[in-house]
Amino acid sequence: MRGDGDGWVVSADGVAYWGRHGAAGLLLRAPRADGISVLLQHRAPWSHQGGTWGLPGGARDSHETPEQAAVREAHEEAGLPPDQFIVRTTVVTAQVCGWTYTTVIADARALLATVPNRESSELRWVAEDDVADLPLHPGFAASWARLRSLAASFPLSISRGD
Repeated sequence: MRGDGDGWVVSADGVAYWGRHGAAGLLLRAPRADGISVLLQHRAPWSHQGGTWGLPGGARDSHETPEQAAVREAHEEAGLPPDQFIVRTTVVTAQVCGWTYTTVIADARALLATVPNRESSELRWVAEDDVADLPLHPGFAASWARLRSLAASFPLSISRGD
């Protein structure tokens, strides 16, 4: 589905960023027996930075908050129902020439089933300790340590009321 945010923003030095109104992604955490997992998307080979691992996410439409965009994109790309997780916080993880990428940190009670769309080669729940071992999208790689530290400051929420 195309929205009014689909399109590239080009910085003064010629670097292109997806999302005319910025972009957002969902860092979804869930408990596992030996710690915490996060849901990662293995980007389809044809996509920008294809073959790397990152978060379900994409362009923001003009009428959306970063949270709304991340939740919509997670539903489109991973089949995640918004009523199965709770948003904990948002953080701008990239900012260039007025363009921003916002990561939305959210918690699920359990490892949710996923349904990949054509933008994903694979969706996988990955132990937090193993994330950095994957070939990560450069933007996600640059922000992973900060995101992990920030997420750790929030106890993993296991109910909608937390």
